[in-house]
Amino acid sequence: MTQTNKTTIIFSHHGRRLLCALLLSSTVGCATLSGPAQENDPWESYNRSMYHFNDGLDRSLIKPIAKSYQFILPSFVQTGVSNFFGNLDDFIVIINDILQLKGRQGLQDGVRVLTNSSLGLLGLIDVASALGLEKHNEDFGQTLGLWGVPSGPYFVLPLFGPSSVRDSVGIYADSLINPLYTNIATEYGNATMWGAVSLNLVNIRARLLKTSSILDTASLDSYAYSREAYLHRRQNLVHDGVIPSSENLADELDQLDELDALDELDETPNT
Repeated sequence: MTQTNKTTIIFSHHGRRLLCALLLSSTVGCATLSGPAQENDPWESYNRSMYHFNDGLDRSLIKPIAKSYQFILPSFVQTGVSNFFGNLDDFIVIINDILQLKGRQGLQDGVRVLTNSSLGLLGLIDVASALGLEKHNEDFGQTLGLWGVPSGPYFVLPLFGPSSVRDSVGIYADSLINPLYTNIATEYGNATMWGAVSLNLVNIRARLLKTSSILDTASLDSYAYSREAYLHRRQNLVHDGVIPSSENLADELDQLDELDALDELDETPNT
């Protein structure tokens, strides 16, 4: 995920986009309601309503539970829970490594899962990271973006939070191969699956308690702030953190113009 003379931005996360606005708020410095970003937000009226619904649910229910979870459980138990769900997420990463033709990374992620699932006691201990096997972040939304599918309008999902039309399709596709919804439900039943989903949700929210205070104070318009953060982050993830600058893009366009001119000369009959 690196490239010479480029800066690679790596984001690691567990679970899906639930409360993603809180996590993403730390990735950018500011956001406004004006500018090109609104072109990606034609459903702003709905999105704002859903954003405030999610925020109200978080403040009244999810956040208090997360605080209790963090207060009651020792830190090493919380770390084990994060590692366990992170190991399940690595299965999704591997599939998307393959779809993105990232063979070496896919092999590394495969070794990572095998290591943590065996030596790490079903993923409770992140042995692989200690051995230098880096955790990656790949999902089907990124895969679609890499293959040229546009993101489409910005879209706030109930509970899941910030997304886009493309990433919403990606979330559904990833859920079809997520061991949390397939293996656990099949082996232990739906009640166990939903209990695991709830535990994962609370654990994610507990890890983001400090970040949430940033969103509360960072902007007068937290909705616009989270939207810009989400779009910026997803763009970086699709391009593995290597996005051409405007100057580089201009140079590339100039080179394309020169090639077009040469093509026209080649097609012109000799006189």
